[in-house]
Amino acid sequence: MAAKLSVNINKIATLRNARGGNTPNVLEAARNCELFGADGITVHPRPDERHITKADTYALAKHVTTEFNIEGYPDERFLQMIEEIRPAQATLVPDPPGVLTSNAGWDTLKNKDFLTDIIKQIKACGVRTSVFIETDPRLIEGATLTGVDRIEFYTGPYAEQFEVNAAAAIEPYVAAAKIADQCKLGINAGHDLSLKNLHYFAQHIPSLLEVSIGHALISDALYLGLENAVKMYKRELTKN
Repeated sequence: MAAKLSVNINKIATLRNARGGNTPNVLEAARNCELFGADGITVHPRPDERHITKADTYALAKHVTTEFNIEGYPDERFLQMIEEIRPAQATLVPDPPGVLTSNAGWDTLKNKDFLTDIIKQIKACGVRTSVFIETDPRLIEGATLTGVDRIEFYTGPYAEQFEVNAAAAIEPYVAAAKIADQCKLGINAGHDLSLKNLHYFAQHIPSLLEVSIGHALISDALYLGLENAVKMYKRELTKN
C-alpha cells in the first residue's frame, strides 16, 4: 500500500501572519488539502507562534476529518494540547527554543528516560506516537526501548545529496528502514521531500507508512495551485 501524504500547513499560517487578519485562511487550506486527496494534516505549533498558533491547532482539531498529526517539542504546553485534542498522531521533535526548522533527530539513547515517560503519557491518551530520528542504527534500536510506535526519518541529508548521487543518498535510509522493520517500528519520513525526490525515496523504502510535507508542497502550490500540488505529490507516492 502506498504511503500516506500528510500536508504540513505551517507555511499557510506564515503567509497569513505576515499581513495579519485571516488571509489565507488556515482552516480552509486544511479542508481543501483533504478535499484534494491529502491523507492527513500536520501542524507544528511552536512556542513563539510564528506560524501555526495554539488557537489554530485547537480550531483545526474540530475540522480535520483525516489524520491530524501534531508535531513539536514535548514540553508542558505541547502535552496539554495532545491530552485535550487527542490527535491521530503526536510526532516528537528535539527542537530547542528559537530554532528555524527541525534539522536533527533525537538521541534516543541519551534521552531514553525522558522519551519513555513522555511517550507513556501520550499513549495513555490513545494517541499514536512517533519520534523524529536520523539513520544511526543505534538510535533506531534505542527508539524501541522508549515504547514509541513509529519513527520519522529526518530526510534533509537525503534531499541535499539526491541530485548529486541518488543511490548514495538513499543507501543509509534503506539500511535504517531494515532495522526499523526488524524492530517492528512503523516508518514515517519528512523534511525537504519534494516532487524531485519523493518517488525515489518511497520506491526504495517499501515499508514507508507516511510522509509529512509542507515547505516544498506549499511552494509548488504557488505555481501549480493547491489542488494540482496535492494530487501531484500523491501521484509520486502511488506510481510504480
